[in-house]
Amino acid sequence: MDTIKQYIEKNKNRFITELIDLLKIPSISADPAFSQDVLNTADSIMKALKEAGCDKVELCETPGYPIIYGEKIIDPNLPTVLVYGHYDVQPADPLDLWDAPPFEPVIKKTELHPDGAIFARGACDDKGQMYMHVKALEYMTSEGNLPCNVKFMIEGEEEVGSESLAWFVPKNVEKLANDVILISDTGMIANDIPSITTGLRGLSYVEVEVTGPNRDLHSGLYGGAVANPINILSKMIASLHDENNHITIPGFYDKVENLSQEERNEMAKAPFSLESYKNALDIDDVYGEEGYTTNERNSIRPTLDVNGIWGGYTGEGAKTVIASKAYAKISMRLVPNQDWEEITTLFKSHFESIAPDSVKVKVTPHHGGQGYVTPIDSIGYQAASKAYQETFGVTPIPQRSGGSIPIVALFEKELKSKTILMGFGLNSDAIHSPNEHFGIWNYLKGIETIPYFYKYFSELHK
Repeated sequence: MDTIKQYIEKNKNRFITELIDLLKIPSISADPAFSQDVLNTADSIMKALKEAGCDKVELCETPGYPIIYGEKIIDPNLPTVLVYGHYDVQPADPLDLWDAPPFEPVIKKTELHPDGAIFARGACDDKGQMYMHVKALEYMTSEGNLPCNVKFMIEGEEEVGSESLAWFVPKNVEKLANDVILISDTGMIANDIPSITTGLRGLSYVEVEVTGPNRDLHSGLYGGAVANPINILSKMIASLHDENNHITIPGFYDKVENLSQEERNEMAKAPFSLESYKNALDIDDVYGEEGYTTNERNSIRPTLDVNGIWGGYTGEGAKTVIASKAYAKISMRLVPNQDWEEITTLFKSHFESIAPDSVKVKVTPHHGGQGYVTPIDSIGYQAASKAYQETFGVTPIPQRSGGSIPIVALFEKELKSKTILMGFGLNSDAIHSPNEHFGIWNYLKGIETIPYFYKYFSELHK
């Protein structure tokens, strides 16, 4: 039988071609114009799971996009790994900032990816990382060395809040029963410094609308006499942080987990170059909450950011109007113990309270989720650590992420299982941004590493 390295070498061109074909489908869940493309992607995932060796593959209807379920049960007495991933992608806007069309994948070499990287929307988040698991299963089934049972649950709404997944999971607890959940939707520090994500921030996402006069007004005739919603909204948003970049919403920090200095010192051992960080982003300095390092600000501290703001005239040339309405989309990244629904309520109450009487304010919650911390003494974490040691030759570093995967907390609540986050992307892979990419080396390294997780988890579970 082939070793995993031999199998990858023999099939790597096919693995790359299959992923490129998947990336060509614009499965943008946020835009109804792409609904058929999302469904076509679901069909492609079903086909891939069947070809990889799943004995049972189902397209599970939901109130939204379908969830793909697959399983390979070799012995009910053996442990079961549930693999989660998503087949939807972020919108590709702004299109003019892409070097090549986002759904026409190209392979280019970069400084961090000398073996080449696939540039396309969804390459790293999450089609490429999800597909590693499909190919790892293919290897284990074709070589007859799958050591335990495996189930797949691949959804199509992760980028818009996983509402249908929250509906689906409680209704299918028995179907989804498992001993550990495995997800690759995160990253690692560097190709020579693997890491395992042990913490995720929660999320509260809202849209705000500020309304002034009942129509757009001439800025000469009415300027200075009537409240300008864009000006008001800008002032309200600016007031949400103080001079130390501390969030000013009353009660916002009441349940924030404050790590000990000892824990912060352990975090600081992870390799990090502030100069390289600034150079990579083409910025002269970093910015954030006073009293915390860059790595602490984007992982263990909560944040509030405006993700979009608009109103009035934004076309070519000039149009002198006072807009009737102004809008903004705002996200708050939360740390463990902060409840996203409670934070959403606190934001709504505060934002409405700081509005002057000259405007009306509407706050619309969109979606959110809880933060999550996974213990490093579990057999799942130990199995992942041993898997990385096997293929990278070094012990991975436990690391908290600034990102959010809200469904992880849902899984623990409903399925009573821990989640292991084995990511193979890099922070520089531009997920959610123009020119998103995923290193071919990383893609193949993930396929190589995942079977070892199964091996060591099965051994430790006995």
